[in-house]
Amino acid sequence: MPMYEYQVVPDEKGCETCRGGFQILQRMSDDALTHCPECGASIRRLLFPVGVATPKTDSELKNLGFTKLVKRDTGVYENVTRTGNESRYMEADKPHTVPDLKRKIRD
Repeated sequence: MPMYEYQVVPDEKGCETCRGGFQILQRMSDDALTHCPECGASIRRLLFPVGVATPKTDSELKNLGFTKLVKRDTGVYENVTRTGNESRYMEADKPHTVPDLKRKIRD
């Protein structure tokens, strides 16, 4: 069940609980609360971002199957997540140095 955050609407005084905001576990199918369970003041559900973890290191990217190219010179990129027989450097005028993305991409 997701956690929802509620806060008193600007026109209401509310109580200590709803003025500062409070969180409550609710089913997604449940209707949003409209009144504070403590004082009955009108409240609204707040939107806040979902926590998403993203890979931070080259090693994590490599383990997840991503390719990271770092620009080293004009038309030259280093493949810092290379695997197997992939070339360490990708050069714009040398197609055989391009990483084999078809081998990495799976359905």
